[in-house]
Amino acid sequence: MTEIRLLEAPDVAAVMELNRAAGWNQTEADWLRLIELEPEGCFGLWCGGRIAATATVVCYGTRLAWIGMVLTHPEFRRRGFARVLTERAIAYAESRVEWIKLDATEMGRPLYLALGFEDEAPIERWRAVLPERAASIALDPFELDRELDGEAFGADRSALLLNLAREEAACAGTEGYVMARPGAKALFVGPCVARRPEAARRLILWVMSRHPGEPVFWDLLPGNPQALALAGEFGFAPARRLVRMVRPGGRPASPWRSDDRLVYACAGFEYG
Repeated sequence: MTEIRLLEAPDVAAVMELNRAAGWNQTEADWLRLIELEPEGCFGLWCGGRIAATATVVCYGTRLAWIGMVLTHPEFRRRGFARVLTERAIAYAESRVEWIKLDATEMGRPLYLALGFEDEAPIERWRAVLPERAASIALDPFELDRELDGEAFGADRSALLLNLAREEAACAGTEGYVMARPGAKALFVGPCVARRPEAARRLILWVMSRHPGEPVFWDLLPGNPQALALAGEFGFAPARRLVRMVRPGGRPASPWRSDDRLVYACAGFEYG
C-alpha cells in the first residue's frame, strides 16, 4: 500500500536515507529549510510503511515555482513513484504561479519532457578542494538587495535568501553578495550575484579564505562565461551537467526575464 502525505520535520531523518543512497549533498538542515519555506509543498510517498520517494516545491511569489528533491530510493525505482510525486508537485504549483522550473538530471529529463517541461539552459556543477592557505578578505555583512537579485534571478526569492543568510553570507558593498552552507559531501558555494566580475572574485575569495582545504561544490550557468572563467581560475573543474527546464504554470504569464550574466553561483538544484 502506498500513501502520499506532506513531509514534516520528524520525517527528515528517514528522508536522509534517500539522500545518502543517491549520493546527494543536502543535509538535514537543507530538508528542514525546504519544509519551513513551503510546508504545503514538500511531498513524500510511503510504501509498506517506509518512505520511498520525495518531491518538493518552493514558490517565489506568484512568478515562479521551483521543483526539487525528486528522489526515489533505489529499492523502489521503476514503480512510477517519481512521476506520481512530480505530478503532485506540478498540481500544487500550477494554481499559484506563472512559471514552473527545475534542474533535471539525465535520468529525470525524459520524465519532465513527458510532463510538459522544455529545455531552457544547461547548468553545471564544478568541484574543487580549496587551497590550505588563502588571503583574508574583508566584506560587509549581508543586506538583501531585492532589485539586484530580482534582475538576476527573475523572481522575488527574498524569503529563501534571508533563510540561507543564517548560514554564511556577505556583501561587497552594493556590488553583490555571496552565500555558502555545509553539505553532506562538500561545502556548497551559492547563491552569488554580482554586478561585475571583480566583485564576484572578491566574494568567492571571501568564502575560500574561510574554508581552507575543504571540498567545495559550485553550481554555474554557462550563460555567464565570466563565472566559468572565474571557476577555472580558482582551480575548479566541471563534475556534473544538468539541464534547467521550464513549463508554464496555471496563471497568465508574462515573458520570463532574468539575467544569467549577473549570476556567479546558483542557489542549488533544489532552489534554482
